[in-house]
Amino acid sequence: MDRFSLIFAKLKEEGRSALISYIVAGDPNPMISQDILNNLPTAGVDIIELGIPFTDPMADGPTIQAADIRALNAGMTVAKTLEMVRVFRKTNTNTPIVLMGYYNPIYIYEGIKFAKDAADAGVDGVLIVDLPPEEDGDIKRHLKQVGIALIRLITPTSMGNRLQKLVADTDGFLYYVSIAGVTGTASIDVPSVAEKIKEIRKISSLPIAVGFGIRTIEDASAVAQIADGVVIGSAFVQIIEKTIENQMVNEVCREAKKYRAALT
Repeated sequence: MDRFSLIFAKLKEEGRSALISYIVAGDPNPMISQDILNNLPTAGVDIIELGIPFTDPMADGPTIQAADIRALNAGMTVAKTLEMVRVFRKTNTNTPIVLMGYYNPIYIYEGIKFAKDAADAGVDGVLIVDLPPEEDGDIKRHLKQVGIALIRLITPTSMGNRLQKLVADTDGFLYYVSIAGVTGTASIDVPSVAEKIKEIRKISSLPIAVGFGIRTIEDASAVAQIADGVVIGSAFVQIIEKTIENQMVNEVCREAKKYRAALT
């Protein structure tokens, strides 16, 4: 079984949803970002989404946009992002890692080389925000050849044939975007999310994680009752933005523990 299957099977036995954290690789600098990444599992995080910094993150709100700029100014690249995963795997071989980002940096890196290097580093999944299923054939093929899941976004407007296409031939888990907007800017409507999850479950047996609109502990707790995973991003990135450097790891982990407790 792959790491995704193992963790979701384990969590099903425990009767709780996965805590999925998002941070931007290299934010606020590579050294601190590595420390945060390494410590997230000890704070209760089950799956880690590691953002590849990009200059034009169109699906992200101001908080994550600022994190991308901090990371890029600190010299972060795709290769250095993969190196972070490689270092993480020296001490953690169980926690799944998803690289989340935009297609341009991956295209420049070259898809087949990216897939091979990501697999060698220990990446489990890749989520490319701006690459629709009509255009993801090449990278999907490269990732599948090395055993990496291509994870797709499903939105509130994904319906009918479009929804069928999004869930087809994908692995790992499905990521449901709970709002019609960018990250960290709107609150979640739990009843409407619950209805959409029911619709998705009729056509896919993959676990479903919910993100983008979860802004509070209470939101996370409510979503945990209806989804297999809860994605927390902007809340962690805001801590990095507002905390002095020598306290960032402790503060992010303290916040992660709060969210983890809310999902039990």
